[in-house]
Amino acid sequence: MSDQQAGWMKGLVEPLRVRPGSAVDLPRDFDPGARFGVRKKDDGQELLRQGVRVLAEYQDRLAAQDTYGVLVVLQALDAGGKDSTIRHVMSGVNPQGVRVCSFKQPSAEELRHDYLWRHARKLPARGEIGIFNRSHYEEVLVVRVHRELLDNEKLPPESRTGNIWKRRYREINDWEHYLADNGIRVVKMFLNVSREEQRRRFLRRIELPEKNWKFCAADVRERHYWDDYQRAYSEMLSHTSTESAPWYVLPADHKWFTRVCAAAVIAQTLIDIDPHYPAPDPAARQELEQARRELEAEAPTGSEPGERPQGSEPGAPGVAGRDAKPADS
Repeated sequence: MSDQQAGWMKGLVEPLRVRPGSAVDLPRDFDPGARFGVRKKDDGQELLRQGVRVLAEYQDRLAAQDTYGVLVVLQALDAGGKDSTIRHVMSGVNPQGVRVCSFKQPSAEELRHDYLWRHARKLPARGEIGIFNRSHYEEVLVVRVHRELLDNEKLPPESRTGNIWKRRYREINDWEHYLADNGIRVVKMFLNVSREEQRRRFLRRIELPEKNWKFCAADVRERHYWDDYQRAYSEMLSHTSTESAPWYVLPADHKWFTRVCAAAVIAQTLIDIDPHYPAPDPAARQELEQARRELEAEAPTGSEPGERPQGSEPGAPGVAGRDAKPADS
């Protein structure tokens, strides 16, 4: 990674970060249409390509080191662009090292447990990147806006007294701090879309047949609670952006720029972890040397030890047939 790449990513990420302890007023503090000086979509796409390359490099190191895991939390209002952000930002990484979990309404079984139970079961392992498409934060967002949903959670009476939301903020912070202490880095991104841009995206879902499946009339009804959600998000960001698990607010009115921001935030998290390929110990290095000598001794006469004999490419006629399955590289 070049110094130039490291510079633009760090410079972009910092203004997105919610400073721990700050009092956030979402409409006042964060502009959904911001582009931070990146005016052209083509320029943004080049930055995205750079970010994806860095992300792929560091993900490979993360998997090889097998010490840290990364949990990416994505939250947004409806039509905020979570799915397309995941698709574009993670396009260049090894899918074996990434797991995406989309959380819908809790099932009957999940409601019989505490509200963090279903999320704890989907945490990434060491060496993995896990992505929560919606997350445990729904418990202080949609459940706060629609408090009647608490009735389904079968809480005892004493658990519904006092300020339940501040208590949940504390519980979530404690849980995320525990994860960080155990090598699971938590990076949280809120895709901040404007009310007007959401309206336009809903209309496109109605007008374009290939997008009809994404439209739900209930999403439009939720727009009636817009101000309630803005307050709930402001409170959530104020109380749960911590040093060990910060929030980043990504401008979401321009999807191409949202993807640039998301790639930069995730890549910077991996850069800060700075995973390394493990160095073999002396015994393992001795085994490698022995294996190398054996393989070089098998080289055909007249060829270099690591050279592929002419005409021996996988699938070449006269060697393994045109339809032969290529060997693993």
